[in-house]
Parts: sequence; structure tokens; C-alpha cells
Amino acid sequence: MPSTANLVKLPDVFKRIVSKFPSDSMTYCFAYGSGVFKQLNNQSKKNMIDFIFAVNDAEKWHRLNMEINPSHYSALRLFGSKVVAKVQTNVPSKVYFNSMIPLKDENVVIKYGVIQEDDLIADLLDWNDIYVAGRLHKPVRVVHDEMSTDLTSALHLNLQSAAHTALLLLPENFSEIEFYNAVASISYLGDFRMTIGEDKDKVNNIVVGAVEYFRELYAPIIKAMEDYVEIPSSADSVLLKEKSCIQDISPSAKHIHLNNLPRTPQRKIVQFWNRGVRNRQDTEDVLRAMAFDQDCKEVIQMILSKIVWDSSIQQSLKGILTAGIWTSVKYSAKKIGKMLKSRNISTLK
Repeated sequence: MPSTANLVKLPDVFKRIVSKFPSDSMTYCFAYGSGVFKQLNNQSKKNMIDFIFAVNDAEKWHRLNMEINPSHYSALRLFGSKVVAKVQTNVPSKVYFNSMIPLKDENVVIKYGVIQEDDLIADLLDWNDIYVAGRLHKPVRVVHDEMSTDLTSALHLNLQSAAHTALLLLPENFSEIEFYNAVASISYLGDFRMTIGEDKDKVNNIVVGAVEYFRELYAPIIKAMEDYVEIPSSADSVLLKEKSCIQDISPSAKHIHLNNLPRTPQRKIVQFWNRGVRNRQDTEDVLRAMAFDQDCKEVIQMILSKIVWDSSIQQSLKGILTAGIWTSVKYSAKKIGKMLKSRNISTLK
């Protein structure tokens, strides 16, 4: 089951914001990002609050939302809710974002994405895009929860997949902070936005600012893996950074992790392994061989980077259509400003 850490001290403002949107067909909603969890080196008191709405009927939800909140949409709304829903569901990462929406009565600015529940489940289980799945590798605030048992199970398996992946990317000895950094960085590997518009210390800032939430989120996962990894936790900030964690890095342990990767990374590993080979091996044989390969970590990083690169490019291009050019420019300028501010802080250290 997903950790209850996501439900701790939920501010009333989140519930009030979500009440402004159609509840009909909405099954799950969470808030995430720097507007929800304080991040290291982020002193802003007015960070944008990000939401994801999972719905079971995208066309219906957009139709109702256009009646309630027409100003949230770009000119694309003129083509109707069916076109908006098709843009959402037919283009990876299958999320439709409305960005930089001011809510004057709450004195906040929000961004929200809409995704079909079945598309969300597919990304959580298979990592087709590692887009919303990647956001759910990190702590979030659940605001609305009428999710199916399939979604509940997929959320848990997504965390398991993140932990197995992180261990494949880490050495034998590592710190607790390094484990959470490895988990949080999965969805940023290959993200082109990290090179042009994101805070260069983003991942570490996320983890350090929310380490207690990461710990609670992953505690059940780590406990289930105690046969091949030990991650002692401590409230001591010094111990958090000490390499007191240890894992089994034998081929048999790596094989377990590889077998627990989602379907899309596994499929791409097999494709990579069999490139230019006449006698192609099946998934079982490839993963067994990969567990013995000294370049296992590099191959996994390459595979994940390609998935994230593709989805981040496609989502950014879709964002120009869904948000409009002017809003996209303003949003990008804000991101670049945060990046430059981060560089200035790093220079002063």
C-alpha cells in the first residue's frame, strides 16, 4: 500500500483549490513540487503549486472544466473537449497541462495536469514515459482519493521499481541520502530541461528538503528488500551522509533487481543487447547475462535517459499547444531564472 506519509498535515488550501475543479470522474489527485515540500536553497514564499488529476473520462472532465474554468485553457479550447482529450491521450506522456493559473482568492498560482487513470496505471507499471510515474517516485500530497485497487497496486509497484533501479545505479556502499537521490534522479536522467531551464541542484534540493517523507515512503520497500540491502536510518544529519548503507552487488542480486524493472526498460535492454546479433536472446537470457556485465549500470542509465529524453521533448512541445506560446515563454523564463539563482547560490558557497 502507498505510504501514509503523503497524507500528513494536508493544508486546507489544497482541498479548497481542488474543490474548484470537477469532481465527477476524478479518481485521484495529488499536489507535488516546491510549492508543496520546502526545498533546500529555495527561499521563495510563493512557489507555484503543481497538481495532477487522474480521471476516468478525460473528455467529460475537460468539458465540465471548460464550463467552470474556461480561462485556464489556451485557444485549443475553441475546438472543444473532444479535441483537447485527444491531444492529451494521443501524445506522450499522455498528460494535458494548464500552466501558470492565478487563483486570486487563494493568492496562489497553480499548474495542473490531467491524465486518464488507465494511462497513469500503464506508466506506473511499465515506465512508458516515466513522467507522472517519476513524480510519484518522490513524496506527494494526496488531495483526492477514490482510486481503484489497480491504481493502488500500481502506485506501490512503482515505488518498488524505483528502489530496484536505484540499487542497480549505486555502488556496494552508499549513504541514505545517496539512495534517495538515486531514486529521485530517475525521472531526470536525460530530461533536456535539466540542461536549459532547471536548477542544477534540483534533485539534491528535493531530497534534503523532504528526507523524512522519503524515509517514510520507502521504509516498507526497503524492509521487503532486507535480504540484499541494509539502509539504517538516522535523524542525525551527519549520519545521513555517511556511507553506512550496504547492498549485495553479486550477479544474483543484480538479476533480482533486473527482473523487477518495469516492462519498457526491460524491453529496451533486450533490444540493446540483441542489436546486430543474428541469434537473438529472449528477455530471461538477456537479463541473466546483463547481471554479469560490468557495464550494467551504464546500460540502464542510457536506457532510462532515452525514455525520459523522448517524453520530456514531446511533453514540452505539447505544452506549447496546450498552454499557448506566451504562457510557455513565461513559464520557461521562470525556470531559467530559478536555474540562474541556483548557480549564484552555488558560487557563493
